[in-house]
Amino acid sequence: MTDTRQARPDASSRATLGKAADENFPVAPFFLPRAWRDDLMAAYGFARLVDDIGDGDLAPGGADARHLGLDPEEAEDRLAFLDAFEADLRRVFDGTPRHPLLQGLQPTVRRRGLTPEPFLGLIAANRQDQLVTRYETYDDLLAYCELSANPVGRLVLAITGTDTPERIRRSDEICTALQIVEHLQDVAEDLGNDRVYLPAEDLKRFHVTENDLARPTAGASVRALIAFEAGRARDLLHAGAPLVGSVHGRLRLLLAGFAGGGLSALDAITDAGYDVLTGPPKATKPSLMRHVGAVLLRARREG
Repeated sequence: MTDTRQARPDASSRATLGKAADENFPVAPFFLPRAWRDDLMAAYGFARLVDDIGDGDLAPGGADARHLGLDPEEAEDRLAFLDAFEADLRRVFDGTPRHPLLQGLQPTVRRRGLTPEPFLGLIAANRQDQLVTRYETYDDLLAYCELSANPVGRLVLAITGTDTPERIRRSDEICTALQIVEHLQDVAEDLGNDRVYLPAEDLKRFHVTENDLARPTAGASVRALIAFEAGRARDLLHAGAPLVGSVHGRLRLLLAGFAGGGLSALDAITDAGYDVLTGPPKATKPSLMRHVGAVLLRARREG
């Protein structure tokens, strides 16, 4: 009989999982069935760790590198780190992974019949971050979001056994919107890492230069650009909202939390006058609850 118990995370894995509290949306809230919570956290741990590798947020000689068999010099190379992580991911599907977070993911993959594709997409997005630091068009950015964000929603649907082509399409709209919102919150931080996720064609349209993005506060042209991109994200969230009404029970509440989290983050950006350069605008709890309630009301009416 296959052992499907979750592996016990080590200290570095617990630190990775602990970052769930900082997200714009609830990852695995208390009201979900325990089995769902465990599996969602296993998928979140993977997504968070691959992002940390891609962002260079892990110590080169730390436990994560050691688990993957990397020495400190190899771990300095993010692409090599991602290659080692992908190799261990593949062992989730055909062997015994080395990293504790991937050991914890293996029972989830077996229980839910998950495929490698969404996990590989997240790794590919982080590889792209090492090689592509600017996006010429909005379509280019959407293609990046197809790798960096949409797999997360697809994993949620697969774990809860609710994935259909229509739900996946709506989920992709919500996840892309959430990725754009995160980019808007982190414009200054991303520029500090030599990354710009605002499409170059839009910078030109609003007469914004990268020097404008490097200022301590946003001028009128930057604010107009951010307002434009925020409108796109809001439209995507509203387009994806029928996903919430297509499911029932606790899953409906979870998905409303995702959409409401994005809308409340957009409220925070709006309330900041679209000045995202002074620091990431953060959603408030009252705004989150208001938007979750509105999404649920719409779902009830349309359901």
